Amino acid sequence: MIENPPMLTIHRGWQRPAAKLIEAFRGAQTSHLVDAMEGRGAVDFRIKPLDPTSDFVGCALTGAAYPADIAAMFGAVHEARSGDVIMIATDSFTGTAVLGDIAAGMMRNKGVAAFVTDGLARDKAGILATGLPVYCQGISPNSPALNGPGTVGAPINLGGVHVRSGDIVVGDADGVVVVPIEIAEAVLVTLARIRVAEAETIRRVDAGLTLSDAAARMVAAARIIGE
Repeated sequence: MIENPPMLTIHRGWQRPAAKLIEAFRGAQTSHLVDAMEGRGAVDFRIKPLDPTSDFVGCALTGAAYPADIAAMFGAVHEARSGDVIMIATDSFTGTAVLGDIAAGMMRNKGVAAFVTDGLARDKAGILATGLPVYCQGISPNSPALNGPGTVGAPINLGGVHVRSGDIVVGDADGVVVVPIEIAEAVLVTLARIRVAEAETIRRVDAGLTLSDAAARMVAAARIIGE
């Protein structure tokens, strides 16, 4: 390397979705959203809410952090607007936390909708007291450094999912789903159909259904051995 990179790099110029579009996803089950995106969109299963009753919807604000460093996290706090979901990728580093209760309180003060990371958090009781939905791989009291480098606003890979600032993010007890902004409208259309179909199937199960129509057709066409 010829020279050291800046401690923090911030990418601006990306666009936040209209509030009406974001709100259209409020209350959507993450499982329904995945179904509406052909089985994709959910981050790694290990990224779960500290409070299992948490849910959120918002606009992604991305950050890429070096392992054991929080320059990107604080850069994202600075850039955040009300309703943003700060998403910090750490390459799944689990040696130290990337968020604590004080930073969570700062995010709450800025109106951040949620914090998502493929790393760890610390000060669980304090984070829960802030009311900020936090999704992470787990808890560790180990403290990070503020040395950089870190990047805010550029595309990241978090939990196996490509995320760009401006994408729509939804979280619930099952996990976190990222909806690419360019397909958001189409996903809403498919989501409406899935909700109707799901409600009808639940009605049939409550009435005694033991096998779905698709599964029944598969069984009817099965090769039977041993009769």
